[in-house]
Amino acid sequence: MIASLRPIFLIVGLLLATLGCAMLLPAIVDVIADNRDWEAFAFSAAITLLIGLGLYTGARGIPQGLSTRQAFVMTTVAWVALSLFGSLPYYWSGVVPTFTDAFFESMSGLTTTGSTVITGLDSAPPGILLWRGIQQWLGGLGIIVMAVAVLPMLQVGGMQLFKIEAFDTAEKIMPRATQISGSLTLVFIVITIICAIAYLVAGMALDDAIIHAMTTVATGGFSTKDASIGYYDSVTIDMIAVFFMILGSIPFILYVQAWQGQPAKVWKNSQVQVFLGVLLVLTVIAWWLHPRDGDPADGLVDAIFNVTSIVTGTGYTTSNYSAWGAGTNAFFFAIMFIGGCAGSTSCGIKIFRFQVMFETIKQHLNNIFYPNGIFVMKFNGKPIEENVTAAVMNFIAVYFLLFGMFAILLNMAGLSFLGAMSAAGTAISNVGPGLGPRVGPASTFQELSDAAKWIMCAAMLVGRLELFTVLVLFVPRFWRT
Repeated sequence: MIASLRPIFLIVGLLLATLGCAMLLPAIVDVIADNRDWEAFAFSAAITLLIGLGLYTGARGIPQGLSTRQAFVMTTVAWVALSLFGSLPYYWSGVVPTFTDAFFESMSGLTTTGSTVITGLDSAPPGILLWRGIQQWLGGLGIIVMAVAVLPMLQVGGMQLFKIEAFDTAEKIMPRATQISGSLTLVFIVITIICAIAYLVAGMALDDAIIHAMTTVATGGFSTKDASIGYYDSVTIDMIAVFFMILGSIPFILYVQAWQGQPAKVWKNSQVQVFLGVLLVLTVIAWWLHPRDGDPADGLVDAIFNVTSIVTGTGYTTSNYSAWGAGTNAFFFAIMFIGGCAGSTSCGIKIFRFQVMFETIKQHLNNIFYPNGIFVMKFNGKPIEENVTAAVMNFIAVYFLLFGMFAILLNMAGLSFLGAMSAAGTAISNVGPGLGPRVGPASTFQELSDAAKWIMCAAMLVGRLELFTVLVLFVPRFWRT
């Protein structure tokens, strides 16, 4: 049993060591700012590095393969371990009062959810603000690599549609991830740098530009201001955020292919086309719902920004859209489940699953009207296998089943019906803000009970790791040899 866990220890140890090194950056920032929080970061970095290197060293020398079962376990264990150790600076710095709050903030960061329990961000220590940005940036990068190199091999929720043929066996997960993660990381870094420069030119301070660039491209939504992007009251900054939120929601493997001389693959991809079309339609609806008591141009900017932010799961806000009027809450509640494209930093159900569901329904109707006809379901010009359609339909069914379960639990933990529904939706879809006075876009999650926060942490983890990656661990048959 221990031998089978050694590859997991190797990977988790390496990831923890990386996280420990990343903690040194906010420590340095706090030293420069003469803020004593550097001690919390230095101590957290030392412990994280020590344990990470211990796990890595103890597991070295093993074969570099990773079985399907080990990949499932590794993915969940890694995310929990990184969230656990990532919570140490929040707790030891005293920026949050309890370990529950620290873990909630850390889980929200690494899953790129963006829900926060921290108040007074405008005056928060610089190291903490940078750490929140780093966590979301690392979480966004980790999700991309996992979605491209791991989930297709595990056939989770229809992700096998995106399997790269050169690596078609589960035993090759490790080499495949190693080969592809370098290109994806480089693209991710380049887009983040361009975003930071754009924010800087638009008027943000250097530290704000860097942190917002990390959380925009990662579609995470952590801001350095209590009022989020709305603090800047700048159409230019709003549009920069919209542009890079969209870039973060498009499959990053397409950027790698564009870099290699195939730019047409980006705009010819059916998933990208549908995603942009959905954003356009939803923006028009949101503009129609926007209050008519101001400049229509401002209303359009508000609609574009908030629709893009919620659909992509970023969670930035420029206004309290809950107060726009009747029907607005239902609209924003519905669109928080959509998500962006597979293989991006975005979250939610994701566009490709809606495409597969539409093809399934269309084929069923065709078979009713033309019983002797032969119809082939296609995605992006290629036939869809039956196991993919089954996986997608099962995913959507389980997604809403879990959403309902988390909503009931949150209601039992003290939230109102609307609060519980929106908190469950925003957590499992990794969006960030919910609806209503307690968890809405103008609020934080600080006032929730500890029980509610732990329930939301579970929902964030399950939603971010595509449901079955976590749920399969609770099936007894999974552990049988």
